[in-house]
This record gives sequence, structure tokens and C-alpha cells, in this order.
Amino acid sequence: MKILMFTNTYTPHVGGVARSVSELTAGLRRAGDEVLVIAPEFDNMPENEAGVVRIPAVQNFAGSDFSVPLPLSRNLASTIENFAPDIIHSHHPFLLGDTALRAASTVDVPVVFTHHTRYELYGHYVAQDSEMLKRLALSLSLGYCDLCDGVIAPSQSIADFLTDHDVRTPVAVVPTGVDGNCFGFGVGARGRAALSIPEDVFLVGHVGRLAPEKNLGFLVSALVLLLEQNLHAHVLVVGGGASRQTMDQTLTRAGLADRVHFAGVLKGPALADAYAAMDVFAFSSFSETQGLVLVEAMTAGCPVVALDAPGVRDVVVDKGNGRLLPADTDAARFAASLGAIADASDESRQVMRQAAHKTAAGYAIDKTVARTRAYYQRIIAERRRWPDETNGLWMRTRRSIAREMDILGNFAHAAADAILPDEDGEADRDG
Repeated sequence: MKILMFTNTYTPHVGGVARSVSELTAGLRRAGDEVLVIAPEFDNMPENEAGVVRIPAVQNFAGSDFSVPLPLSRNLASTIENFAPDIIHSHHPFLLGDTALRAASTVDVPVVFTHHTRYELYGHYVAQDSEMLKRLALSLSLGYCDLCDGVIAPSQSIADFLTDHDVRTPVAVVPTGVDGNCFGFGVGARGRAALSIPEDVFLVGHVGRLAPEKNLGFLVSALVLLLEQNLHAHVLVVGGGASRQTMDQTLTRAGLADRVHFAGVLKGPALADAYAAMDVFAFSSFSETQGLVLVEAMTAGCPVVALDAPGVRDVVVDKGNGRLLPADTDAARFAASLGAIADASDESRQVMRQAAHKTAAGYAIDKTVARTRAYYQRIIAERRRWPDETNGLWMRTRRSIAREMDILGNFAHAAADAILPDEDGEADRDG
């Protein structure tokens, strides 16, 4: 197959969606497919990337670490037509996501969309605590699903979320895969040595973008309690972002900075070694669609303590591969759950590690790529194409106009939902 990807984030940007798209692309190419990725420019990106077309972009949009791609050129439109994809895979409902819809109407192929992100939970990057903006983002993303031929949900809980919000396009659950050859062979001792972490301490780890939507205030409060109660414990935080300074200040004020290790962004073997160095992985985000870092940690055999939330509950099994605590758990109970793992016997910890490995095996990248390919083939087979004899300039123009009306209609509907929500304050998908 020939697959055309549109994504607003891609390597070297560090984040779940960028990693998901790059891993999927690599897996599809290993399977013999031809993939062309359309993505924004980022700082420090490779000079020569086979199979990637970069779009000029505005960096660090609204203080975030995301970029906003600028309009496409005629040359790119020609590149897309010459590539002649069998299917288009969009990874965002905005910006290049709309471009994906336009490209699909031009070359007359189906569009699949992966719902990676709960956009309504990211409104603080544009307008602090704006309920109207949350409704607008939710309605736009739900409406975008119905403009596509197929939707992929990374977890069952997100599939349920979409169907509960009246998405009419068929939804398939296909999680993001993890490369076991990377994360399954980290060396914990090497990871600790590289980060100056003592060999004999109990190490609580966290990996992710350090940003407000990750509920890090709660996590830091729990870590402070854990470190105060367990003098043998240390904390490793991997990642970067706007919240790092606040986290560092809180831990320093508590007099715990000497037992907290901020590693910054790690990739490849260094990240695998960091996961292998951890005794338990702590996670408190409510904004995930899958929680890719949870699977990565479990691939390294690391049990997880997390709060019950969409995406997370699909991975973490309470008292199996870790602890899945109620969403309203306070910081003291979260810290106590981490401490209980620290106090557990070697045998109990080994049982949890084995359970984590077993869970991770279901997310092996080649398995999830095979499921994605099967879904592509199904969508291609089911979609009715326009007859070749009518696929001339007039029909292409007609399709393009119809698609523009669809996109504008989605924006109009979303704006109405934002301004005039239903009685429950939710976006009204029934119109």
C-alpha cells in the first residue's frame, strides 16, 4: 500500500503523538508499504529525511512546545498527486488535519483519523479555563471524525468516549505499539550510573511532557510525601516542558532536591535504560488516550501506580501490573501506594514485573502495525470510489467544493455548540 500521513507533530519533537506516528511509519515500511509523511518543520530536524515532506511552521504556538504549519504550496499539492496514495491517515483534526481532507478529495482516496488527543483538555494553551473553548475543541474533533471514512481509537475507553458522543463513523480500537527491541533491553544499572542515582535506592520514575494538562501538581505532592516518609527512596523525572521549574521549586522548598533527578528529554537506549532503572512508574494524568509511556515502562518490566482515567484503565490492572487508584484519590493515598511497593517483598515485586511484561506483549509494535494495515485494507475495500471515467477536472472540482463545505460546516456547527451548549453543558452533536 501507499500511505500518506498528515501530522502536526513529528520527530525530533518529543511527545506521544510524534513517537506514535514515527513508530507506525517505520513499522509500515518494514511491512513493505510506501509511506509519505507531511509534517511541520521543527528545530534540529534531520537535513535529509527519506519519505518526509516538511512544511514551514510557527514554532512554540501560544507558549506550548507545538508548532503551527503554514499553508501548503502548489509544489506540495503536486507531490501528493504524484505519490498517488491508496489511503490517507490523519493524526490531528486541525491544521494539517483539514489539509488531509482536502488532499483526499483531490486524489479521491479514503481518510482514516486516529484520535490521539483529548483536545478539550488543552485549552489552557489558548485561553485559561475557557469552558467555551473546551466545547469548541470537543465539537470540532468529534465533527472531524464524521468527515473521515474511518476512525482509530488508541484504547477501548476512547472508543467508548467517541461513540458516547454520537460519532457516526465506525471506530476501531488499535493501540499505539511499542518497540520491545528498544524498551525491553534497557540496563538499569547503566541508567542509574549515567544519572548519578545510587544503585541501592528505591527509584520512583516518571516520563512525559512536563505540562499543566498532565496533573503534575498532584504528582509532585504525592512524591513529596513519599520522599518524606521513605528516606531510602529517590525520584527520576524524564522529560521537559513548562512545568519543570514549578516541580523543581516545590521539591527544593521541601528540602528534597538531593533525592530528585531531573534527566531532561531522553531518547533511544538512554530512555530504555532510564525505564529499566525504575522500581515503579508514577502517573497521574487524566488527559491520555492511551498513555504510551505506561506501555513503555511495562515493556521494561516496571509496574505502574496511576489514577483511573480514560486510556490509563486500558493498560493498568489494579493489583496486577501495578495499582489503578480511583480518580478522586488524594496525594497521601497515592504516596502510600508507591510506598507499599517499596515495602513489598522481592517475590511480590517480581510477580508485578512479570504481569507488566505480559501486558506489554500485547502492544508489540509489529502486532499493532498488522492491525492498522488490516484496517486500512478494510476501509479501502469498503469505500466507493468515483468511476474513473468521471474523474476529470469537473468531478475533482466538485469534490473539492463539497469538501470545503464539509469543513466549513464542521466549524460552524462547533461554534454553535460552543456558544449554545445543550442542557448538560456538552457539545450537541445532534445539531
